[in-house]
Amino acid sequence: METKMMNLRKLSVLAIAVLLVTGISGVSAIHATAKSTPTAVLPSTSLTDLITSLINSVGDDTFSTVDLTTLVSSITTPTPLLSSASAASTLHYAPTMAAPTSSGTSTQHYGPYASGSPDSSTCGNNWADDTFDRHFTVFRNKDDGSLLVVEQFKSGSFVTPSTTPSPVPPNPPNSSPGGCQNSATTQGTVKDGVTGSMHGYFVVPLPSGAMQTSSDSSCVANSPSTPCTTTGFIDSHFTPCYGITTPTCFVTTFFFHYSAGGQGLIINEWKNASADRGGNHGDIRSTNV
Repeated sequence: METKMMNLRKLSVLAIAVLLVTGISGVSAIHATAKSTPTAVLPSTSLTDLITSLINSVGDDTFSTVDLTTLVSSITTPTPLLSSASAASTLHYAPTMAAPTSSGTSTQHYGPYASGSPDSSTCGNNWADDTFDRHFTVFRNKDDGSLLVVEQFKSGSFVTPSTTPSPVPPNPPNSSPGGCQNSATTQGTVKDGVTGSMHGYFVVPLPSGAMQTSSDSSCVANSPSTPCTTTGFIDSHFTPCYGITTPTCFVTTFFFHYSAGGQGLIINEWKNASADRGGNHGDIRSTNV
């Protein structure tokens, strides 16, 4: 597994503070994803506008699991609508049964790739182990050649505790995933043996001038036996930009949703998201501290 993306759960807290405002973690917190730094001002391009509109049209949970090639193929011309929150004009896209070429955007789908990873909490500890299928969809603007990658984490599940615990004093090793999203010390813990489901996504715009260097069907191009990671896919299929010493592409938008019923939990749903998707909310928690 690669070095974890700087504890994405924790990064989401930092991003909220800055903005008032994956094997996984953002930007969200799943291991085996290259270190990533959320930007204070997200880039705005034709592709990021399209992705934002797609997410808003179907919602974060559906966007995490839907076939994105099918979704984008039903999009035509952007229809400007007035944002009630800011009174600023934002692009929304009207779904139709138009041909994919009408949108000016092409897509390539890769996956699924069975994966697993320790999952880190907002307190810095690994609170659970996750299993999931990674799907990558590459979006290309046909006019200017710009590229954007959406990574989806589908059919996911988790179990506590992680088999690779990483206690971060003064917080206990079983700190709950959302235990430190509102404080420096944990506000809750989660007991062993808790199981549940999870899904989510990353949005990674590639830098200007990035080129696709491979269309190999393996997650890590030309190395089908190598474990699948975000870094492995991006840096082996495109001009390396994600796991390099000075990254030039980042997870700019992310969302993860965890659910667990019963099991003596006092909070059984956690959303871990970037500021533009509402930030962190809830927890998977057995006891308050």
